[in-house]
Amino acid sequence: MKSKNQKKLIATVFCSLALSLNAQQERIAPVSFGDMDKWMVREVKESSIIGGNTKYLYEIVSGDTLFNNTAFKNRKSPWATSSVLAKVKGVTKGSVTVFPEKRDNGYCARLETRMEECKVLGLISIDVIASGTIFLGEMIEPITSTSNPQSKLVTGIPYTGRPIALMYDYKVVTGGLCTKATGFGKKHQLNEPDMAEVQLLLQHRWEDEAGNVFAKRVATGWERYGRTNNTWQNGHRVTIQYGDITSKSFYKPYMGLKRGDIAYYTRNSKGKMVPIQETEWAKPDEAVTHIVLQFSSSNGGAYTGNINSRLWIDNVKLVHKVE
Repeated sequence: MKSKNQKKLIATVFCSLALSLNAQQERIAPVSFGDMDKWMVREVKESSIIGGNTKYLYEIVSGDTLFNNTAFKNRKSPWATSSVLAKVKGVTKGSVTVFPEKRDNGYCARLETRMEECKVLGLISIDVIASGTIFLGEMIEPITSTSNPQSKLVTGIPYTGRPIALMYDYKVVTGGLCTKATGFGKKHQLNEPDMAEVQLLLQHRWEDEAGNVFAKRVATGWERYGRTNNTWQNGHRVTIQYGDITSKSFYKPYMGLKRGDIAYYTRNSKGKMVPIQETEWAKPDEAVTHIVLQFSSSNGGAYTGNINSRLWIDNVKLVHKVE
């Protein structure tokens, strides 16, 4: 007969072995620049007709400060932000919704939903809601119009991995009901709560002879946060589900295929910005060609959110199963 202490020791050994085996079955890969410790500053001097203010925009990449209202193209880091330089009809303006914030010995990204206020000659006031977003891809600068905001973003980057989960640290403040403010007409409150959002899509893309870009959805990872949590949630995981998820209990309509007016955009082989038309759900073993990953302080789309909404993100990683 084994004593109680011997049984406890054996149980502890087996538990340790199980944990060790589990760790060996996973490979955790940091996303490039996903530790949010490297930032570059951009100085933007706005036109005198709207006040001549100086704005500072922040990019997730290492480098010296960028001056002279220079349009930015990130060639070192896969990350882009919703902070942007706009030049519309000769008027220069900067919009800032993403900030570095000190955390322990490094930094994290703070995403803010803000009301961008623009007064022309101190008389005409234009208010626009802008949510804070970081994503894998590219922001096309300078922005020259407010129409079709998605067409200004190259959404997603080439990628061939098959991760089982997205991992990151986060905390969140949800602001309350959404406000719609497009800069045209009066802003008005919507009867729907603002939520922070995280989404990861794996796609199999192709292009036809006319330059149209299509995709099959290979896998989906998606979460929305409707409650404030001021405590850092370290190593949080979002499971990546492969194949058609429409029959799953967790499926929501917003997780559906992106096409038509809600399609994301990319630059085709001819250099033209075109929508990515997701045609169908792929089989789970379909080859992956691109990854779409973005974190946002608000979920309502362009010009919609609550100005008190905040999302902090750090240490973004992908978890892979080791066969």
